[in-house]
Amino acid sequence: MHDLLNGATGRRMALAEYYSDFECNFATAREFWKLERGQAFAEPGDASWEAFDRGDWAEAIRLLEERRADLIAYHREVAAAGTQTCRIRIVELPLTPYLQWELNLLNIRDETGGPIRVLRADDVRDLEARAPLPEIYTMDEKVMYQAVYDEHGVLESARRFDDVDLIRRCRSFIVDLYERGEPIGDFFRREVSHLPPARPAHRSIADGYLRIMGRPGPIRS
Repeated sequence: MHDLLNGATGRRMALAEYYSDFECNFATAREFWKLERGQAFAEPGDASWEAFDRGDWAEAIRLLEERRADLIAYHREVAAAGTQTCRIRIVELPLTPYLQWELNLLNIRDETGGPIRVLRADDVRDLEARAPLPEIYTMDEKVMYQAVYDEHGVLESARRFDDVDLIRRCRSFIVDLYERGEPIGDFFRREVSHLPPARPAHRSIADGYLRIMGRPGPIRS
């Protein structure tokens, strides 16, 4: 586990418990900071990702654009509740097919009111001498989660951390990366918008994977 966590492992939570806990804490949070590092995941239950995974890039992008109105409403609702949400996305070039798809989604999130910045992986090499940066997100100084993925890159569970000093340190770390990052719109126009359709090398997981594994569908985050 990355040195940033100082050996802490948190409390493992099954997805149903985690989703409920996340929603409860997010509803009262004033600040949400998210660090995303992995370059290849799978998102069964997301219609756009499933289209991408089938090799239908045009449909994947069309479905992302269909979300725009809902994302505008969502971010207005979050802002009206007094919550600030910010993400920093670590990116390696050349892009993986998954990340090309995800950056299209993140760019829409940014355009609809959820600010996101991008930082090149080369710019965090000095921070990853022992291990890649963790996938973590903080809500104020009261709780932090770490996403845990299975061998297929599908969200399997989460770890919850409650130590205030640890949360405060990780939050400051994420804020620092965010301040160093480039607005995703600039990065997207330069590095992503001109790319040909992304094609997965093969179908990454079986149809109905969440049902087969007995996992609930994804939530907004």
